[in-house]
Amino acid sequence: MRLPTSLLFSFTLAVSVSEALALDTGKLAAIHPAMEEAVKAKQAAGVVTLVMEKGKIVHHDAAGMADIAKGRKMEKDALFWIASMTKSVNATAVMVLVDEGKLALDEPASKWLPELGKVTVEVPGQKEGVAPEKPITLRMLLSHTAGIAFPPRKPSDGAISLKAYVASLIKTPLAFQPGTSYEYGFGPTVAGRIIEIVSGMKYEDFMRTRVFEPLGMKDTTFHPNDTLRARIARTYKMDEDTHELVPGYNPFVTSDSSVTHMPEPAGGLFSTAADMGRFYAMIANGGELDGKRILKAESVKDMTTPVKAGEKQLNYACGWQCNTETQRVCGAMPVGSFGHGGAFATNGWVDVKSGLVTVFLVQNVIVPDSGKPRDAFQRIVMDAAGIEVKAVAAAGKKKGK
Repeated sequence: MRLPTSLLFSFTLAVSVSEALALDTGKLAAIHPAMEEAVKAKQAAGVVTLVMEKGKIVHHDAAGMADIAKGRKMEKDALFWIASMTKSVNATAVMVLVDEGKLALDEPASKWLPELGKVTVEVPGQKEGVAPEKPITLRMLLSHTAGIAFPPRKPSDGAISLKAYVASLIKTPLAFQPGTSYEYGFGPTVAGRIIEIVSGMKYEDFMRTRVFEPLGMKDTTFHPNDTLRARIARTYKMDEDTHELVPGYNPFVTSDSSVTHMPEPAGGLFSTAADMGRFYAMIANGGELDGKRILKAESVKDMTTPVKAGEKQLNYACGWQCNTETQRVCGAMPVGSFGHGGAFATNGWVDVKSGLVTVFLVQNVIVPDSGKPRDAFQRIVMDAAGIEVKAVAAAGKKKGK
């Protein structure tokens, strides 16, 4: 059978692009010495890096130390608190229920959490708030455009239930009219509570049974047991006087495994590079990995498409940071790619066009130049893929984060 010229051209183009994007694994060998150099420069105590291409691991390495004082080397299966990288996983769980027809991104979220219908919007200079001009939706909650203000820290944080914590969040007046602006905060936490309500399951149980287990993410959890705790990479900060890396505080690493932190949908997960690689590979492959479909392809696209706040185009989607033409979060990665970083300098990134996934795990709380090792790692990957990434102005990197 003779293919139509247009179809034949599309097929030939797809083949040539696929061949052109095959990684030069020889160039990936430059990652390890680059990470060792970063460790030597005290930009990190230790790092784990992973690269996947079209669902296959093509690089997985560890450099430096997981615990300097104990002389424990960083291992590839080290466990990290991935902080806000959790937001992308949380959004994926929301989309699982969207695919089942149990949730919808653009309907009033008060349909599932009635208390959201009672919120008010803060008015400067007035004691009483005003009613929202439009209802809060799940898309707003996941994209930080709902007006949920960043809450003050309290001693009870992490100790109360997700239900109680969300109740306290939405009692505070909104910082702005829903959908009109952007404030990075805890809208995703409210969305996580809606998962509990709709599924009838504890949040952590839903995540485990509907996302982690189907993807084979055996080491991803909100509550590391004793075995996993032994593999946690220690958190480091730089001493301002000695300029040496010293242990830093991590509120999510509790005193022992019997003391658990509230499962935080906006940033509570612990995971490994291998587990997160599988998650991102599923996203890169349109919601499916190893024959198991987690999301519909159109849901992946919807979730990772940047939103608007009022008339302003953001580079944030539903739980995902995105590289756009004018705003790039990861300067070493191409326009159209997306992912998320974490508070302790962790990062996971997806380039759907090439099928590439990068995972960069480290535990830096206050360490100068923490972003430099990640940038060096991602630049090497792009060079190995033969993808030219144009430099962007520094001012464009932080918008919409």
